[in-house]
Amino acid sequence: MSTSTLTSRIFSKPRHTTHYVESGPADGPLMMFLHGWPELCLIWRAQMEAFAARGWHCVAPDMRGYGRSSAPADVNSYTIENIVADMAELHDHLGGMPAIWVGHDWGSVVAGELVAHAPQRSRGVVLVSVPYFPSMNALPTLVPLVDRAIYPADQYPDGQWDYYRYYNTHFASAVADLDADKADSLASIYRRGDPASVTRVAANAEVTRRGGRFGEAHRAPPTRPDLALWPEADFAALVRAFEEHGFRAPCAWYLNDAANIDYAHRAPNGGRLSVPVLFVNGDYDPMNTIKGNQLGDPMRAACADLTVKSLPGGHWLPVECKEELVEAISAWLPRIVQTAIQGEGA
Repeated sequence: MSTSTLTSRIFSKPRHTTHYVESGPADGPLMMFLHGWPELCLIWRAQMEAFAARGWHCVAPDMRGYGRSSAPADVNSYTIENIVADMAELHDHLGGMPAIWVGHDWGSVVAGELVAHAPQRSRGVVLVSVPYFPSMNALPTLVPLVDRAIYPADQYPDGQWDYYRYYNTHFASAVADLDADKADSLASIYRRGDPASVTRVAANAEVTRRGGRFGEAHRAPPTRPDLALWPEADFAALVRAFEEHGFRAPCAWYLNDAANIDYAHRAPNGGRLSVPVLFVNGDYDPMNTIKGNQLGDPMRAACADLTVKSLPGGHWLPVECKEELVEAISAWLPRIVQTAIQGEGA
């Protein structure tokens, strides 16, 4: 995969192979972009092109289980500890100089844990959509933070995280439903945020009672992709990747809560992040918005230098708010320089 602005690379070690795209000068300061579910390195095209034009060396891998990177069969291979190790090896391959780490969705979880366990690898971290949890993004952490004004415990014990529970109780059927029509599944997932959605019960809260994400049909409805989000060629590449490998490996990321919590608890200083952190909130994200609820409280307590920026979008901010995300990161980047100067003067 190669375009005029993104160059495709393969990096292999005995334990893992990572496909990644890069842009910008190889000797520029490093900015690493980590995608989430169910994404691909190409979700970062707009941000990579913008920062490469400003002199940054921008790198975005296909994460473990995605695209042209390794996709082990064992679901236990998809622990955050393994995935952080993938990123550390890639970072060493790229020179290992402290980088800006930018993560979305599960990529935000990986970026936060990498910085918690190896702060020397980072000048700062940008977490998009999913906030940082020092005790891990996992059901035992998330469920106690559910807004019970929207999700009464007797009706919605897991709140908006019911879909997450469903992966753990009905994994094979959850994957089969997504795999039944991969293009329509992806098109139905990538929709813009609705301002009214944040006060309503999310569809993801009713997966168990419907018998799956798509109910009795057990397949996504015919859906036209929103090409204002993904450029047509990039969405086609996304579909090809999922047609080849399916949803099983990406969904396996949801199956390792116990191991992930154990890993988070091994971070130094209780997982507290000492580097500057930017959290970019989707105001219309019914799953992850931190506005008007407790979801952001653990992050606020665990970050020594936290900036929060809200954007008028849903969950898919890298493609839904392309320019706004670039602007949010750009406005925060001087904080890195200021922090470095203060550190030198201490």
